[in-house]
Amino acid sequence: MDQPITTIKLQNELDVVLAYKRAMQLSEFSGLPIASQTKFATAVSEICRNVLEHVGEGIIRFSMIENRGVLLLEAFITDRGRGIPNVQEILDRRYTPTGGKGQGIYSSRKLVDFFHLDSDFEKGTRVRLQKRIPVNHPPINKAILQGWADFFNHESEISPYAEIKRQNMQLIALMEQLRVRTIEAEYQLQEIQHLNQELQTSNQEVNALLQERETKNLQLQKVNRTLDEFAHTVTHDLKAPLQNILGLTEVVTDFLEEGNQEEAQAVMPMIRLQTRRMEHLINDVLAYSLTGRQQIQKKPVSVGKLVYNIVSALSVPEGFQITIANDLPVLEAEEIYLQQIFSNLLSNAVKYNDKPAGKIWVRGILQQDHWEFVVEDNGPGIPVEDQEKVFQLFETTSDVNHPDSTGIGLAIVRKIMEEKGGRVWVRSDSGGTAMHFTWPLNTTATPLITAPLV
Repeated sequence: MDQPITTIKLQNELDVVLAYKRAMQLSEFSGLPIASQTKFATAVSEICRNVLEHVGEGIIRFSMIENRGVLLLEAFITDRGRGIPNVQEILDRRYTPTGGKGQGIYSSRKLVDFFHLDSDFEKGTRVRLQKRIPVNHPPINKAILQGWADFFNHESEISPYAEIKRQNMQLIALMEQLRVRTIEAEYQLQEIQHLNQELQTSNQEVNALLQERETKNLQLQKVNRTLDEFAHTVTHDLKAPLQNILGLTEVVTDFLEEGNQEEAQAVMPMIRLQTRRMEHLINDVLAYSLTGRQQIQKKPVSVGKLVYNIVSALSVPEGFQITIANDLPVLEAEEIYLQQIFSNLLSNAVKYNDKPAGKIWVRGILQQDHWEFVVEDNGPGIPVEDQEKVFQLFETTSDVNHPDSTGIGLAIVRKIMEEKGGRVWVRSDSGGTAMHFTWPLNTTATPLITAPLV
């Protein structure tokens, strides 16, 4: 099917208005949706107005054609002008002609389903606009198309004012529809943006949870390994004093059976020594296992006063001199942690000092973001190869038969430092040992004690 319906000679603005009206009528007769009617009529109007502006006159022919079983409403506009150069560049928007010639071609192309333009120098321009008819269109055949043509031929002459006013009313209605749809689109866009933000937040939370789970898994694996080592070592170290106590009680039993009470009483101090060793071991194991597991409130702690109280409670041999710096700070800290750290370091400095006139110094050094504390002595020192080992659980480098030597004290100190994010280390030579540890900077320096203390 290729049947012409109506032809309009384009000579003035009224002819453009009539072409627009015919495009709207034919679109409506063909069953096109309102939006498609407006698009087709607007494309027709744009091309017709270009013909008037740049050539002066032309012809538009409306037809119904069939292509492979698909019906198409066609508007074919021709003129005998000088032609349009750079047609393809105009369609691709790579070139804008001077004087406005060719304006609207690109937009018209976007409004129809099929667009074809031929332009030859001094031979004019031909533009073919086609709109696809929907499948559920009203009945369309040659007789109906002839009826449309007869209707147009007998239609009374239109009033330009009335037609333009009608077109304007249609445009206003269409603009209102576009405004509503724009508001709906903006609302939907806001919803999409909100959902995207929620999704990003959820993804960040999921990633954080995954990272936290991975961290917890690694910590759990480390704890499990530590527990295995801990259980093995505790079992081994607890057996030693128990076996010693068992052996000594058997010796006491044998002496008593022989009636040798003096020899039996001579063994009793050794039993008490092993019992004290076991008691210290159990207490230290309990302290180590609780480090970092309790929620301890921070409070202002006077480090100088704390150290002074610890020194006062120690069994310091006669002739020892302990010097405490008078500028130790007040820390916002967990007092029990500082108590454990200084108690272990000071008791070790006293316990393992081999000099008749032992000397111990306690001082603090203010660094950029932390305090560095030092407990130094003039004892025998720690060999370089043992300076890292002393912080491991149940490791000692001195007399292991000392009743207080459990090998847990410095392990407790390191565990507290790991909990606080600080460090502990040793500097030592044959002339003594200096134990260093750090504490986060949240202090007020206050002179508390005048050195030296003995």
